[in-house]
Amino acid sequence: MSTDEKFDGMLMAMAQQHEGGVQDLLDTIFSFLARKTDFYTGGGEGAAEKLVNSKFKKHQATAIAKHNREQEERAEQERRRKEKLEKKRKEEEEAAKMMLDDDSPCKIEEVTDELADKLKAQWANRTKSEADSSSVPGPSTAAANGEPKNSSVDDKKPEDSKVKDIDDEEDESEKGKLKPNSGNGADMPNYRWTQTLQEVEVRVPLKVNFVARPKDVKVVITKKHLTCGIKGQPPIIDGDFPHEVKLEESTWVIEDGKILLINLEKVNKMQWWAHLVTSDPEISTKKVNPEPSKLSDLDGETRGLVEKMMYDQRQKELGLPTSDEQKKQDVIKKFMQQHPEMDFSKCKFN
Repeated sequence: MSTDEKFDGMLMAMAQQHEGGVQDLLDTIFSFLARKTDFYTGGGEGAAEKLVNSKFKKHQATAIAKHNREQEERAEQERRRKEKLEKKRKEEEEAAKMMLDDDSPCKIEEVTDELADKLKAQWANRTKSEADSSSVPGPSTAAANGEPKNSSVDDKKPEDSKVKDIDDEEDESEKGKLKPNSGNGADMPNYRWTQTLQEVEVRVPLKVNFVARPKDVKVVITKKHLTCGIKGQPPIIDGDFPHEVKLEESTWVIEDGKILLINLEKVNKMQWWAHLVTSDPEISTKKVNPEPSKLSDLDGETRGLVEKMMYDQRQKELGLPTSDEQKKQDVIKKFMQQHPEMDFSKCKFN
């Protein structure tokens, strides 16, 4: 931990107890310096003000540089996203154009009515066969349900045995893990935690016979650790987070004098936590239900990326096409359906 971060937990706890925000916090600090130190008088006239200004300018420059850097990173991410979308659009156009290219193996030939009917029948049988062998939902549906729908395949087909083997492996790796609660977290003996893609919420019953106030509890939050409980008693939670949190966005309050409510902002908003602290049992993140995870709170672009990521991951685990691969296949199938007069027998589709 750096020197700058050494007192972050203590200062954050102080800040959270000042309802007036930074203004009240600064008032408390300067009041302390006036009452308990010679800060204002020990360095001669104007020395205290000069010192405050120098420290202010130093950290102002750091904050502005950080802000500018984050803006540049967001702009770069947006540029990459647009490039990716443009690349995907061009690939789809090229895939369709390829089948119309005179130099491609696909050739337009005149056929008799009898041969045309035969080709249509072959295509219909092929389409029916593929539909029977795999039932693939769209990305948003798969993401909303947490897993794709069951394929309507004959029990004796090879795809079934493949899926069954994968499920068996998953079951083996999931042994000993807890099933997520309704909030995609876990109900532990002394507290309950839930999560969304953006944050983690922890509810800690204080189990005291008096109305607890902020001065009665101790809460220390760092990027990778949480300690909380009643002052003078052993901590209720004392452990390392599995992933980092944003200190400036993480807060705590006391509800009704009986429950300590802690909100932790995730740094990585594309990842489910398996436990609140690493010393606790893990939950099965594969059984997390994205529906109550406030996906609706995300902007449309971010939500689409998250749903697509979850769907593609599940498809890869099952050995099935990702959303991009499925889309390419759909474009090719649609083109073939619209042009039954073309000979596709020599075409190779990746």
